[in-house]
Amino acid sequence: MAYEIVVVGTSWGGLSALRELVGGLPAVFPLPVVVVQHRHRQSDHLLASLLQDSSALPVGEVEDKAPITGGHVHVAPADYHLLIEYGSFSLSIDEPVRYSRPSIDVTFVSAADAYGGRAVGVILTGANADGSRGLERIHERGGLALVQLPATAESPMMPAAALRCVPTARALPISEIASTLATLAPANATTSSRGRTRFDTRDAHP
Repeated sequence: MAYEIVVVGTSWGGLSALRELVGGLPAVFPLPVVVVQHRHRQSDHLLASLLQDSSALPVGEVEDKAPITGGHVHVAPADYHLLIEYGSFSLSIDEPVRYSRPSIDVTFVSAADAYGGRAVGVILTGANADGSRGLERIHERGGLALVQLPATAESPMMPAAALRCVPTARALPISEIASTLATLAPANATTSSRGRTRFDTRDAHP
């Protein structure tokens, strides 16, 4: 299977986990990587700067209607839901989901609807269950589901919740997640299945 996009969700303990993950990706990694981390609504652009220090790939915070670019790490801005359409982003100030904005579920569900089986979802450390329903949607659409091995997570609640929703997801230490991503073949855009993003906030609730 060839893939077109990687979406990563994390919360408590996420900075260290993300730095290890993006630091483990090669400088020639061809896919776009989209990062959603829970953080304070008044957070500045420091997260993107800190990830850039660890990554050989360009890292930047997403702006509304920006294109999705292969070989880049795209970071969800604070206090906005990040939705993925085929080839571009959009930002939303809809109500928080599971008390979070950005919501991992919102981004993952939109990625699944836009990219179908060519999406890869990755859930890392976190102290709630956000992302589990979104990872389930990616799995249902035929995409690849990866989860940080809970025993290796600073906060195992989020990866454990994801594994309950998607028992067949591959549970790996972060170093092995990075090496697994590095082996993924990019899809040929001319043969990919394109879809419109459809998200209802009810999808993110149990």
